[in-house]
Amino acid sequence: MRFLGSSFRPLRHRDFALLWSSSLVSNIGTWMQTVAVGALVTAQTGKAGWTALVAVAAFLPLGLLSPVGGAIADRTDRRRWLLVGNLVETALAGGLAVLSATGRASPGVVTFVVFLGGCMAALLFPVQQALVPDLVPRDEVLAASSLGMAQYNLGRVVGPALAAVVVSVGSFSLAFAVNAASFLAVVAAVLVLRVPPREPPAPERLGRAISDGARVAWREPACRSAIVLISLAAFLLSPFIALVPAKAALVSTGSAETTAAVTGALTTAQGVGAVAGALLVAPLADRFGRRRMVVASLLATAAGLCAYALAPSVATSVAALGLVGLLYIGVLTGLSTVVLVRAPEAYRARVSSLFFVALGTVYPLGALVQGVVADRVGLADATIGGALVLAAVVMWIRVARPAFLATLDDRATEPAVVPQAAPGV
Repeated sequence: MRFLGSSFRPLRHRDFALLWSSSLVSNIGTWMQTVAVGALVTAQTGKAGWTALVAVAAFLPLGLLSPVGGAIADRTDRRRWLLVGNLVETALAGGLAVLSATGRASPGVVTFVVFLGGCMAALLFPVQQALVPDLVPRDEVLAASSLGMAQYNLGRVVGPALAAVVVSVGSFSLAFAVNAASFLAVVAAVLVLRVPPREPPAPERLGRAISDGARVAWREPACRSAIVLISLAAFLLSPFIALVPAKAALVSTGSAETTAAVTGALTTAQGVGAVAGALLVAPLADRFGRRRMVVASLLATAAGLCAYALAPSVATSVAALGLVGLLYIGVLTGLSTVVLVRAPEAYRARVSSLFFVALGTVYPLGALVQGVVADRVGLADATIGGALVLAAVVMWIRVARPAFLATLDDRATEPAVVPQAAPGV
């Protein structure tokens, strides 16, 4: 337990603990609604296409609107914006509960409401990320980010299980109502949150603010390295998440219901592994350095995916995916922490949003490519191929471009680069 002590250190800070615990409640509610919405639309239509459309409606805004959310977060009071955004999400989830209770929750209406909720979540996410360095000391940002990832994955484990109980003993509308109430936990926390005052930024057009953030992200070496590496990982490693149902179909020999159950078991295993891995990230980075931890996580995740691709049974696949979840979380938390620590405070939310744009847009593209390749050469070969290419690229960078990886280490004594705006922009 002493080894894991640094993982929980951020929870000693009142404001971070308040935001973390309230976000956990909200995240559990969000996962409850995600599962309930999928089940409702599937029951109404009997078509997987509608289920996929609802999932896209929730996820796509992250890649499209995060830069807007980042620009707003850097130009306004982040605490107030977080408060307003969660009240909007409360209203959307409450509206979905009313629609369901009155029998007006058609697939089209549900998809539209889910899309609006996804847009609000995309606008809020950079705010929550940018607040972390304001709530904990600089040397605890990695541990705080790891706890954030643990919180997200814990919600993914608990939320679906609670959704099944709530829907079975109550109704879909009850699950949506519980989600609406869960956002109020964040509202209550934000009302008593103590955030250091920020100097008001100069008035700036939204487009100009976003482009300035992109310039800062590209010209600051550590942020550029983190965004490039997460893009590589999203394209070559992350598609395993979208292809979990395909793996379940390969290792299960029963009915469609059995395949669905195996898919659930695999997804849960990844979430449990991610929670465990998130608690190991900070201690490992403290002992070996953040750069070594990130590089080791990239290479180990590639190796773990190879083992997962070759796993012949349900049991071995569940165990292997749990290991992948444990390793992959080191990539996400390590690289996202680089961005939070190295981005200038005035640009932090915008630069952080670009990190998640890279993840949110490149991952679906990678999933599409690996899915097509899997149909031609087999799922195992497609997964292993992506993992081996990633490992080869990382090893090449280590040999040919060591300075690229060196930027991942924390250089607290060096100021982050803040470029001047280009003439005429």
